[in-house]
Amino acid sequence: MQIVLVNVPHPSIGSRIPDDHLPPLGLLSVGGPLIDDGHEVHLVDGEFGPMPLEAIVREVVGLSPDIVMFGHSGSTSGHPIISAVARAVAGQLPHARIVYGGVYPTYHWREILAEEPYVDTIVRGEGEETTRRLVAAFQNGSRLSDVQGIAYRTGEGPKATAPAPVIQDLDAYRVGWELIDHARYSYWGGLRAVVVQFSRGCPHLCNYCGQRGFWTRWRHRDPVKFAQELARLHREHGVKVINFADENPTVSKKSWRVFLEALIAENVDLILVGSTRADDIVRDADILHLYKKAGWQRFLLGLENTDAKTLEMIRKGGATATDREAIRLLRQHGILSMATWVVGFEEETDRDHWRGLRQLLSYDPDQIQMLYVTPHRWTPYFRLAAGRIVIQTDRRKWDYKHQVLATRYMPPWRVLLWFKLTELVVQMRPKALYRILFQPDKGLRHAMRWYTQMGRRVWFHEVFGFIRDPLLRNGPSVAEFWGEPQDAEEEASVAISGRSTTRGPKAAVGSTRREPMDRGLTRTAT
Repeated sequence: MQIVLVNVPHPSIGSRIPDDHLPPLGLLSVGGPLIDDGHEVHLVDGEFGPMPLEAIVREVVGLSPDIVMFGHSGSTSGHPIISAVARAVAGQLPHARIVYGGVYPTYHWREILAEEPYVDTIVRGEGEETTRRLVAAFQNGSRLSDVQGIAYRTGEGPKATAPAPVIQDLDAYRVGWELIDHARYSYWGGLRAVVVQFSRGCPHLCNYCGQRGFWTRWRHRDPVKFAQELARLHREHGVKVINFADENPTVSKKSWRVFLEALIAENVDLILVGSTRADDIVRDADILHLYKKAGWQRFLLGLENTDAKTLEMIRKGGATATDREAIRLLRQHGILSMATWVVGFEEETDRDHWRGLRQLLSYDPDQIQMLYVTPHRWTPYFRLAAGRIVIQTDRRKWDYKHQVLATRYMPPWRVLLWFKLTELVVQMRPKALYRILFQPDKGLRHAMRWYTQMGRRVWFHEVFGFIRDPLLRNGPSVAEFWGEPQDAEEEASVAISGRSTTRGPKAAVGSTRREPMDRGLTRTAT
C-alpha cells in the first residue's frame, strides 16, 4: 500500500526559534516496520520552512496515498494543526484512510472521532505493531474490531478495541532512517543530529507527567545493539549529536553501564544529550567518568520545584540536597546541567517565587529551562487542577511555554515578571557569564553559547507574545474546558510479564516486498 507519514509544522517556540530541526522519531519508528512489510512509505516533513499548510496538502495529494498517517511529539499543542491538514487532505483524497496516533489522540479518541469525521482510525499507545496490524486489516478487508490498540467509528459512534500489550522487545522493530535526508537535520548549533530512544516509560509516579502512562512500563533496548546503532549512524550518515527522547534512560544502572562501555568501545566521536533524574546521577557517581567518555555533554534534570508541599502534591519524590549534589557531580565530570523549573501552581505568591529564585542560585546549574504547569486529562494531577480557571483557550499554546491557568494570588503579568526575572538572573549572573565566556572545554563552550543565543531570542519572543496575545479574565474551569478526568485510563497499553517479544506474525503483503535500505533498530510513535 502507498502510505504517507505527515509531520506538521509546530507553532511552539522550540520548533520555530532555532535554526535546527530534529527528525520526527515517532513517525520514523512506525515507518520502518511498514517498509519491512513491503509497503511504499514516504515522509512529508512540514517543519522545514515551515511549509505552508497548503503546500503540505499539495505534496501529500501528489503522492496519491492509500493511507495518510499523522502524529507529532508536540501532541496536545500540535492537534489543531494536524486537524486542519487532515481535513484538507481528506477533502482532496476522499478514498484515502486518515490514521492518527500519538499521546493526545490516545486519550482524546472519543472527541476526535465524534467531531472530526475525516479521521478514520486512531492508534492508541505504542505505534509499531498496532500500525502494522491496522494496515494489514485495511489491505485484507478484515475487521477492525480484531485489531488491538485502536479506536474507530461505528454506526453506534466511536469505539475502542482492547488495549494492545506493551512491546516487550524494543529491538524487534527498527527506525525507518531511510525516510529522511540526514543532512537536513541538525541540533546543537548546526551539527547533524537525530533523536533516539534507549528506553520507554518511567517507574516513578509524578502525577503531572503526560508520558508515563502512555508508555505504561519502563523497558530498555539491548545496550550493545543500541550502541552499535548509534555508531552506525555516525559512520554511515555523519550524525554527530544524539538527542535522547527517554524520560529516564538511566533507571537500570547495570544496563546503562553496559551501554556506556559498548559505546566507548565503538570509538566514535558523538555528543549525547538527554534527560534523567538527579538521584540517578548521584547513584552513578562512581561511573560518571564513563558518561563523559561515552560523549555526554548535557543532562536536563527535572527539578520542577523545591517547595516541600508542592513536591508532595506532584509526587515528584526528589530532594533539594540530591538535586544540588547531582549538579555538582556533573560539573566535576565536565557535563552541563540544565535545571527545569515549573511555575504556575495555584497557591504561589511573590514570596514563593523569591524563594525559588534563591534556591536555583544555590543549585548553580549551567542552564535552566522555565516551564508553566500544564495539566493533562489522563494524569492524576488533572483532578487537583480541575477547578482552576483557564486563561488561554488556544490549544496550540498548551505547550508548557505559555501560561494557561490562573493563579489564586497573582495576576498573569506578575507570574510572567517572575518567570522572566528568574531566567535573567540565573543565566546572566557573573558566574554563569564567566563559564560561557571562558569554559575551557571547546565543545561545552560552543554548546553554552549556542543555548544562550537561543535563550535570548526566546526571552524576547515570550515577552512580546504575552503582550500581543490577550488572556481571558473569566475563562472556563479546567474541567469545563477539557472534560472529565481520565486517570483511570492513564495506562495506554497492557503490561505483561516476561521478556518475550510482542511482535506477531508478519502482516499479509503483496509480492512487491522491497529490501529496506537501512538495517537500523527501533523506537516508537509519540
